[in-house]
Amino acid sequence: MSDQVVKVVVRKRQEQGDGVVVLDLGDPTGLPLPAFEAGAHVDIHLPGGLVRQYSLCGNPAERSVYRLGVLKDPASRGGSVAVHEHLLEGQQVQISVPRNLFALAAKARHSILIGGGIGITPMVAMAYALQARDSQFELHYCGRSRSRSAFLDELQQADFAACVHTHFDDEAPAQKLDLPAVLGAPGADVHVYVCGPAGFMDWVIAQALEAGHADDHIHREYFQVEVDNSGAGFEVVASRSGKSVQVAEGQTILEALAGVGIKIDISCEQGVCGTCLCDVLEGEPDHRDVYLTDDEKAANDQILVCCSRAKSKKLVLDI
Repeated sequence: MSDQVVKVVVRKRQEQGDGVVVLDLGDPTGLPLPAFEAGAHVDIHLPGGLVRQYSLCGNPAERSVYRLGVLKDPASRGGSVAVHEHLLEGQQVQISVPRNLFALAAKARHSILIGGGIGITPMVAMAYALQARDSQFELHYCGRSRSRSAFLDELQQADFAACVHTHFDDEAPAQKLDLPAVLGAPGADVHVYVCGPAGFMDWVIAQALEAGHADDHIHREYFQVEVDNSGAGFEVVASRSGKSVQVAEGQTILEALAGVGIKIDISCEQGVCGTCLCDVLEGEPDHRDVYLTDDEKAANDQILVCCSRAKSKKLVLDI
């Protein structure tokens, strides 16, 4: 999580689709906001000490506002509910400067953007950026129903509207997503981007790999994943703090460390955002996050303590 905090005000609030609130955030004095690149997100500091990440879905060339789209999730751990209840027009809120874990590949000839449900948000910003680059792309928006989906008017009126394809579960079979056809033949300059529900993303990623797309050409951003805390207990040694703690089955490293007075910055608590990343000095992590790349996981020198565990009997962390 970024340490730099920016104060913004909700300049515009609009309900779109089914349970999606679209917010325009601006500087209270009207100054330009820090620049961002497509795929970036901000951390929002919400009431009750909650910090949550939301993708920026506006045009990166527009510096006067940051646009967010937030689905009110019935399974929310408080973040989306707080956004819907508290972020009204005129309300001030603190956010981080934008940071990007889902950036566009600089040299892609063709980009395939696939958004499922609220996973469309980073794809909108990507479409604006790719159009500005005069880069070839296609945007596929998948959802349960047209009436429940946000951003449709904006996408249909955009200069890149011809590149946008919608696929809804309750419409004609002919318009449903033909994923093998969309993915097509892989190439060194073809990149795939996917964001949405975990099951949807896993399906797209598996199909892309099966089609022959290189793993490092398949870019992904998870919003929410299930955390699995099963497995035998193990010891964690905090090297700098000089403390040792046993992590029980069903307990996270984060919880165990907190029990001996070691506080780690957290946000998503699902292995998505990277806020709780720690260096590993000794031992073998059992990586259960979706933040680290496969190569980073193979190096075994970092771990997300909110969700990952240990394959070895002991982990020594640089904390």
